[in-house]
Order: sequence, then structure tokens, then C-alpha cells
Amino acid sequence: MIPLHEFLKPSNTLKEAVNKLKSARRDELRIGVKGLPVLDDCGKLVGLLSMGDILKAVFPSYMSLMDLGDFTWDGMVESLAKKVSGKSVESVMTKQVVTVPEDAPLMECVDHMLKKDVKRLIVLDKDGKVAGMLYERDVFFVITKSMLDEPGKRHR
Repeated sequence: MIPLHEFLKPSNTLKEAVNKLKSARRDELRIGVKGLPVLDDCGKLVGLLSMGDILKAVFPSYMSLMDLGDFTWDGMVESLAKKVSGKSVESVMTKQVVTVPEDAPLMECVDHMLKKDVKRLIVLDKDGKVAGMLYERDVFFVITKSMLDEPGKRHR
């Protein structure tokens, strides 16, 4: 689990959210994350905003229904991105978030990731508050350490 240092509020704009995603500390070596939890004013988890949610906001759903043939895309993404930059996080965030308790066994976490097709899990402490995030990449590296007989700490 990566301890939570950053979060978003439902009222943040997508522009504010993008700035936070780009600058959030993931660990000692990396800066920038692919998703952040959204907490209300009481610190309660209300959603998750990911890069995928932002891409969906930029690419209007009606576009997939059109036969665009010789349509020119030049400048379209940039124009649409500017238009949605003022939208609220709440309007595009994922509201059905997969969570696990901080003492969940690693196999339970893998099960959630695979069955629910998610790349990150929000980890909750014993009081139900967000404690951190568990990323698919981190789970993968724990598994590969075992595969390669590399030393490392044991996971539940």
C-alpha cells in the first residue's frame, strides 16, 4: 500500500485535479499518480478520479456513435480538453469504488482487481477512513519477487 498524501474534493475542477494528479507523490522516487480518491468535507470517501475518467470527459460519448469517415481531428482534443477543464470532479468521477481494509490479505486484493477489473484499490483503516492506495503494479512486483526468489518481506 502507498500511504495517502493527496486527495481531491468533489468541487475541484478537472484542471485542479489534473494539476494534483501530475504533482502528487506516489513514493520516494516517483511523482504523479493515475488516480486519486475523492473525499467530502468530513473526509468520507465519495469517489475516485482516474486518468480514464478524465479521458472519458474529453471524448464525448456521442462521438463513438458517429461515422466520422474523413472527419479531421486536428485540434479537437485540445479544444475539448479546454471546454471540460472547468467541470467538477464530482461530475466525472467513478462513484462505485472498490475498497479493501488495510489488513486484507494480498490474495483478496488480487481477487478484487481481477474480478472487478480495476487497477487500483483504495485501502481503508479500521475507522473506515482512506489510508492509502494499492496499485496493480505494486501487487505485480510482490508476485514477481516470489517468482524470482528475490528477498522481500512476506505479504498476507
